[in-house]
Amino acid sequence: MTFLPVEGFPLSGIPGAYAAEIGDTVVVRAGADTLTWTELHRGSNRVARGLLAAGAATGRIVALLLPNSTDLVLAVFACYKAGATPQVLSPRMRPAELDAVLELGDPAVVVTEADSSLVDRTRAVSVEELGAGQSDDLEPAIATSWKAPTSGGSTGRPKIILSGRPAVTSSFDSDMWRIDAGEEALITAPLHHNAPFVTALTTIFLGGSVTLLTRFDAEQTLSAIDEYGVTWVYLVPTMMRRITALPDEVRDTYSLASLRAVWHCAEPCPVWLKRKWIDWLGAERIWELYGGTEAEAGCTLRGDEWTRHVGSVGKVTWGQMKLLDPEGTEITEPGVSGEIYMRVTPGTPATYRYIGSEATTRDGWSSLGDMGRFDADGYLYLLDRRSDMITVGGVNVYPAEIEAALVEHEQVLTAVVIGLPDTDTGNRLHAIVHTPRQADVTPDDIHAFLDGRLSRHKLPRSIELVHDSLRDAAGKVRRSELRAERMPEPSR
Repeated sequence: MTFLPVEGFPLSGIPGAYAAEIGDTVVVRAGADTLTWTELHRGSNRVARGLLAAGAATGRIVALLLPNSTDLVLAVFACYKAGATPQVLSPRMRPAELDAVLELGDPAVVVTEADSSLVDRTRAVSVEELGAGQSDDLEPAIATSWKAPTSGGSTGRPKIILSGRPAVTSSFDSDMWRIDAGEEALITAPLHHNAPFVTALTTIFLGGSVTLLTRFDAEQTLSAIDEYGVTWVYLVPTMMRRITALPDEVRDTYSLASLRAVWHCAEPCPVWLKRKWIDWLGAERIWELYGGTEAEAGCTLRGDEWTRHVGSVGKVTWGQMKLLDPEGTEITEPGVSGEIYMRVTPGTPATYRYIGSEATTRDGWSSLGDMGRFDADGYLYLLDRRSDMITVGGVNVYPAEIEAALVEHEQVLTAVVIGLPDTDTGNRLHAIVHTPRQADVTPDDIHAFLDGRLSRHKLPRSIELVHDSLRDAAGKVRRSELRAERMPEPSR
């Protein structure tokens, strides 16, 4: 393979360039399906023509309600060829959530599976319908933004995080994730999450092959690494827990000899779990990343560094970070906690733009709400992911969204959702619901009420009914106190 895209090469030209050199090579696997470079190039040409006929255009979003699949990757490149911005959404989103995102993004086209119930609701079309035309090349196009991931948002309403980069190649992501040309990557999580999307696409941009798990399975992950000679894998700590929980004789069945890098992010990794993986695979193969989808700044950390700074998420690798106290004064003393503020390196273009929200900023620095501290060597330690945000199985869940759904019930006065420890997912959602004393409602009634209003991962695992106000005399909800009261007693 002699082709490698230079900085700023149009993403729309990637499939054709590799098809001309390595056309018969598999670029994507998902379940039993595979896609070669030639199939990706020709297929995305056909689907791009269908998108253009359906109204896709430069500057517009195309919503892709597709699971991990070869069709999803084909549709992403069809968007680039049509000059549109792909927005991968979970096909399992509840109607109210989906409607809110579609209202914000105003997509030119909504694409989903042919047999999906969403076809009628959203006037969506399938990849098969869109791909009925000619496979000859289109005029080159460059979308104004290369991705548009969504977030639940701390207000309980979704927001879109529109990338500030047009649909051209950049060394930023490959440098950040240390993805090499020709990588064999295994992506274990859905592409509607930002990190799996970015790492899968970056691998493809550099002529590598990607194996997408259609559903996470601990042993299947190890099997895929050996079967396909995987060199680079993405996980979240919940997945790492489940792999660790496999019997030793099962894990020892797989050599994992091809594997050079295991990356984890999206939720804090317990110290005991990180140690187990370092002991198992070696510190040099274990990597961690901390940063937001906004990508203004972030940290990376290799396992051998972590052993010298246990619990850290690394040094600032790109952009700039600082800590501010509640009054906005910068904290420079090691070991003192504060709110983490970030910005791009001065002179660097903006990395994102919100649709449906405004950034929390101070003098050009923005905050995602995370708290942390730096040690004397400049390593960052996270204290709270967010005062209200709960990370469940690597997915960020915002209580305000769940609480807004809860108070829609006519017998719910107020509600507070907290996270309690869970050995499998890190946290589980617990809803504290204030109802009148004479209310004729049970936790099962409320759970049934939420089902259909929220995605499954946002449904509380437990619901507690109380008959006293959840607010203090100042009218404030003290989440930390409510959580502390419900925390299990430490084992002795």
